[in-house]
Amino acid sequence: MRVLLVEDDDMIGRSLSQALEANAWSVDWVKDGELAQSALADGDYACVLLDLGLPKRDGTEVLRRARAQGSATPVLVLTARDGLDDRISGLDLGADDYLLKPYEFRELLARMRAVIRRRDGAAHSVIGNGDLQLDLTTREVLVRGERSALSAREFALLHALLERPGAILSREQLENRIYGWGEEVMSNAVDVLIHGMRKKLGPDAIRNVRGLGWRVMTTLAPANPEGGAA
Repeated sequence: MRVLLVEDDDMIGRSLSQALEANAWSVDWVKDGELAQSALADGDYACVLLDLGLPKRDGTEVLRRARAQGSATPVLVLTARDGLDDRISGLDLGADDYLLKPYEFRELLARMRAVIRRRDGAAHSVIGNGDLQLDLTTREVLVRGERSALSAREFALLHALLERPGAILSREQLENRIYGWGEEVMSNAVDVLIHGMRKKLGPDAIRNVRGLGWRVMTTLAPANPEGGAA
């Protein structure tokens, strides 16, 4: 899944980006409020990690404008502003949670998962149905109940498809979900990733709709007696 990190401190931003990427997140990192506003308008993010003390445009203004424009992307405020009035103001402007610096990274991950579950309208951490499911907490795929680990990009791909089972997602839509903002993407990157996923999930799990894109099949073909896909 993609997260937008808005943090003007180079050391904090770099270390947090690396830690998130090591935990299977695709990270877009921007350092001022104007870039944050632009990224929010252009990107499709699972959540936003927002510092408040930003150059060019304060984080509270970024949050206010995002909500005024109808953005429902979960926003987790990360800030050293520990006053009660600051916390109340941030929550009233539309923040989904508020975490004071310094914080434990494991708690940050847990809060990110929680705000995403609330956005999805359920406390369940598993999406999909039938034979193919995705555990958002462990970031594993379940194929007929059997769990397998996923890379960061495999997880982002499957999450995008299983959010809208049966819907066709274009190459551009998948690239926007899988790869970071401004990241150079090879023309066949999505094809290569899906080819690898079919080896893990079965040849019929992700189907190509010629000229349109791909969709996920939550009911898989039955296995043949030798254990392969029919």
